Amino acid sequence: MSPGARLRAVLTPLSVLGLALAALASPASAAGGTVTAPTQLFNGYRHCSADADRPTHLNTRDGLVVMGIPGTTGDSRVTVRYRIWPVTDPAQVTTVSRERALPGSEAPATVPAAAFTDGLTYAWQAQTVAGDTASERSAPCYVTVDNTRPANAPTLSSPNYPPDGWNQGGEPVTFTMDANGVEDVTGFQFSWTQDFPVIGTEIGDHGIPRPVDPYADTTQFKRADAPGGSATLSLVPPRGSGVMTFSVRSLDRALNSSAATHYMFRIGSTAPTVTPAVPSPEFGERTVFTLRPDAALQSTSPVVGYSVRIDDRRGGTETVDVAAEEDGTAQVEIALDGMYGTFLEVTSRSANGWVSDAASWQINYDTKPTVTSDTYPENRSGGGAGVPGTFTFAPKAGDVVSYTYSFDGGPETTVAAGADGTASVEWTPDSDGFHYLTVHATTRSGVQLAQMDYYFTVS
Repeated sequence: MSPGARLRAVLTPLSVLGLALAALASPASAAGGTVTAPTQLFNGYRHCSADADRPTHLNTRDGLVVMGIPGTTGDSRVTVRYRIWPVTDPAQVTTVSRERALPGSEAPATVPAAAFTDGLTYAWQAQTVAGDTASERSAPCYVTVDNTRPANAPTLSSPNYPPDGWNQGGEPVTFTMDANGVEDVTGFQFSWTQDFPVIGTEIGDHGIPRPVDPYADTTQFKRADAPGGSATLSLVPPRGSGVMTFSVRSLDRALNSSAATHYMFRIGSTAPTVTPAVPSPEFGERTVFTLRPDAALQSTSPVVGYSVRIDDRRGGTETVDVAAEEDGTAQVEIALDGMYGTFLEVTSRSANGWVSDAASWQINYDTKPTVTSDTYPENRSGGGAGVPGTFTFAPKAGDVVSYTYSFDGGPETTVAAGADGTASVEWTPDSDGFHYLTVHATTRSGVQLAQMDYYFTVS
């Protein structure tokens, strides 16, 4: 209100003034119900600040989204009108509206970027309009425009993992981040991948934003100890060894980000050792493996457990956790029954959360059965159409109880193995030329072994 308007209000007859006050004291009415000032006010998808001394700092380079839920007891669509002005020049008002707003839901409208000047503080209000009836305006919300990103990238250093040479792993990495002379920096965003996720806001029911303080996420953000100040982190790297890159950027009060600073350093291997009870375990045998921690890692922070991933080399994997003894060692028993062998991958876990890089162990097995035939030798000619031949199957590995076979891609047949693990079948070809046999064995524990392909020519 201008000074002239305030003066006219003072000179208004008391009877008229009383009617005006009564109108303000009770909500305006419209044909579709009563209209009141909008509630649930947000700007830039962040909470409205009703404190002129503590405005919300926002970037308005793409305009400013303001929103509120229209106040009405009716169910007809209404208009929500927003007016915004610089607090230093209340006469410079910009008005935007959201037509046909749905009662009970947020009614967003965008104030154009041209309406703002970087560095100024603005106030805005919302009003519900139904036909010729308008509610009172909401209490003002205050916004300070900050379209300028921090001028300098932060400084970044680590006292215990210097960038030159290889470092012994096991101790969390300490990082010190500093605003590097930018006074409006309030915190930092960090990443191990050199990528920084967008800082967004979840939208809930009825379009109501759910703003969250980004610094509540301690996996990506750290608040500075003071505006323009610094912060310290203690982090376990995402993997146990190798070349690491840690990236940081500064954030100001409007969450504008600076350029990123990248810190590269190296960590030597901290992998455990994996030792079977016998050097070359037999197929199908349950074998005990001893897991031992890296000695330097154990002295830095004791190993409390291991993660063992078991790959049976036929598409099946299983991961088991094994607790460590006081000296950091552990034992695990594993059945080595993969049809092509077994592959182990083992990482250790220290008391301080450090996870080592992986140690591996593997063994390969040939579990295809052997096939012999006097009449139809492998990869040779023999017999003839209508001449029966005997095919003998013998195991190479495992406690075999049966064989499943097929000639020329026909239906599969299963035959039991004898006490010595062998089996014989008779087959008579009905034509000369190329033929083939496929066969695999099955163990007593139900494990299917590798398939043998046997080719021969009938002549």
